[in-house]
Amino acid sequence: MTTLQRRRSDAPAVTRQASLRRARRALRPARTLAGAVVSLVLAGGLGAVAAEVVSALLGHRLGWVPVDELTELAGRTSWREAAPAGLALAGAGVAMLALAVVPGRCRLVPVRTTDPHIVIGITRPGLRRTLRAAAQQVPGVDRARVRLRPRTIEVTVVTADESSGSMLRQVGTAVGDRLAGVGTLGTGEVVVRLRRKGG
Repeated sequence: MTTLQRRRSDAPAVTRQASLRRARRALRPARTLAGAVVSLVLAGGLGAVAAEVVSALLGHRLGWVPVDELTELAGRTSWREAAPAGLALAGAGVAMLALAVVPGRCRLVPVRTTDPHIVIGITRPGLRRTLRAAAQQVPGVDRARVRLRPRTIEVTVVTADESSGSMLRQVGTAVGDRLAGVGTLGTGEVVVRLRRKGG
């Protein structure tokens, strides 16, 4: 197996890093479903407790919350016995709130735009397909596989036995040109690996 690394020379690093940070922040998905579930559970539970308290103060209990059973259980239980269950419930509550508040991981690769107010992203599978198609257009390449790593793009091409090392440069150039055409931010360097058929 032969390897070639090709570093992309793009815009100045400071401008590229600032654009990349801004785009990743904008493209991070909000955890809307988790937030909705947490808010519905909290609103339902606290609303039922509030309704039970108000109805008990008015002299007519609704029976939604078993207040008598909970009071009896609290009277029988010591602080030492309740501490682990209380800590587990508090931890679960904090984890649910953090899950609802903290945005998810960015699933899109940011794309450079000329307008700083516009943020565009391409899906990772879409970028892999685009780069694989660029690699497979090089003469002599039978198959190609693309992996997107945090700081590199790894392209593995399968060729016939008689292929030369110059194909590495051709594949690296084709993939680099396609990346430049798409205008992706923060994809790092292109690493091309050459595998022979049956090897």
